[in-house]
Amino acid sequence: MSGFLALLTREMRLSLRHGADTVAALLFFLLTAMLFPLAIGPEPETLGRLAPGIVWVCALLAALLPLDRLFGADWEDGSLDHLLLSGQTSAAIAGAKALSHWLVTGLPLLIAAAPLAIMLRMPEAAIPALLAGLLPGTLLLSLLGATGAAIVLGARRGGVLLPLLVLPLAMPVLIFGVGAADAAATGLESRPHLLLLAAMLAAAVPLCPLASGAALRGAAE
Repeated sequence: MSGFLALLTREMRLSLRHGADTVAALLFFLLTAMLFPLAIGPEPETLGRLAPGIVWVCALLAALLPLDRLFGADWEDGSLDHLLLSGQTSAAIAGAKALSHWLVTGLPLLIAAAPLAIMLRMPEAAIPALLAGLLPGTLLLSLLGATGAAIVLGARRGGVLLPLLVLPLAMPVLIFGVGAADAAATGLESRPHLLLLAAMLAAAVPLCPLASGAALRGAAE
């Protein structure tokens, strides 16, 4: 555990040094969402009905932006080889990378989602369900994104392949996350959607780092 915390601390320090990535993801999230009222009109009912989908789609796309640097920078300068030889398992390295991605990208997106939902005239009853879905949802996006980034590591045009790989895997997260907010907005029970997101997260926590670690070992070899 101490080794994992040391890896996480290292990743957080590197992420803070490249804080522009977090700022870029947040600006993309906010600016993209602000384009929807200009495109579909300012009617409160229309915006409120579409707001959960807008927030989730923008969060999904914004979370993809920093993924190409998640393993790429360490692979290019040789740091990845040192990490794999440090005594930590490759799964632990991948898990620390995914957690750091969530802390510097997913968590800020989660915090920014509430004022953005208010701006989009989302019903007040749906905002808690939206945030409750985004908490496991952004964690899932970080885990799936780390897996995809590890798989395309070293591949030609990996930056193009990465969204094509991650987006289909993220579709269930998007569906159940939007479904939870929509159910709360219409007075229905959002708990089944949230439980499904929690179940997917419980499956992804052990499986995604293992898959990412195997891909990292393959790229290093």
